[in-house]
Amino acid sequence: MSPPAPTPPPARRSRGWIAWLIVVVLAVIAGVWGWTQWQARNERDREQQLDAGQRLDAVEGRIDSIRRDQRSQLQRLQQADATNRVLRDEVLGIGQRSSLIEDTVSKLADPNRHGEQALRLDEAELLLNMAQQRLLIAGDLEGARRAYVLAGNVLDGIDDPAYLSLRQTLQQERAGLDALGVEPRVRAMAELDAFAQTISTAPVEAQSTLPSGAPWWRRAFATLIDVQPSDRTVAVQPADRIAAASGLQLEISLARAAAERRDEAGFRKALQRAEGWMTRLWPPSPMLDQQRAKLREIAGRELSLTLPTLGSTLQQLRQLRAAG
Repeated sequence: MSPPAPTPPPARRSRGWIAWLIVVVLAVIAGVWGWTQWQARNERDREQQLDAGQRLDAVEGRIDSIRRDQRSQLQRLQQADATNRVLRDEVLGIGQRSSLIEDTVSKLADPNRHGEQALRLDEAELLLNMAQQRLLIAGDLEGARRAYVLAGNVLDGIDDPAYLSLRQTLQQERAGLDALGVEPRVRAMAELDAFAQTISTAPVEAQSTLPSGAPWWRRAFATLIDVQPSDRTVAVQPADRIAAASGLQLEISLARAAAERRDEAGFRKALQRAEGWMTRLWPPSPMLDQQRAKLREIAGRELSLTLPTLGSTLQQLRQLRAAG
């Protein structure tokens, strides 16, 4: 009889445990490798994000710089546009002035216009216009006469017989100016000044004194009671006389101011009020009547120039030049 076969060792269990161990080791290795790869990929992603952020910041900085440059260029273009506009206006102005100068030179060079004669006529017209303005605006009679004399000297240098009648008109106008004598406003102011000096030295009425044979009650109460007629208008008290004299001088000053601006209505009204103040200073007498008559004569003076032929020479000159 054969012996029994020996039992095999438990090889499967050992192999299974080893297999599981190998699988676990491989899994751990795979996990470690996967975690390492994941960390590396995350690191690469962070680096890429950081690099992208830096690149984005750089791009934004470049865009801001480009915008600043664009604004600067826009401002420069606007300044250049404004400068070009100013230069264009100046060039247009220079062109216009050049055309005017060319026209003037061509007119002066035109033999039909007689350049020297045209200059003399321009000068004469300027002097006549100046004389008329001096008379109408400033009332300067002497200045107007001198301007007419200068205009006559200029016209004497023109040989064209067409302007012979113009010289005759100028002589007639000069004769009318010479006939005026003193300028009306100046004459009225001078007469008013002379009148003011005469009334300033007029005697002041003294207060009445009691006669030597007056009753005792009048002598006793003379310092307390002053009896005057009820219809008396002459100021007796010193304060009243000073106020009346001040009012008279004030009205004379107002009349002078009205004469300065050729206000005839204000001039006459001020002298009428001055005449009223004169009745407060002096009682009725031949001297007062004489002073009032003199004041009324001054009030009747004309303050404006009346010359019918004023400006006729200037008008005739302009007509001749327009026709020629």
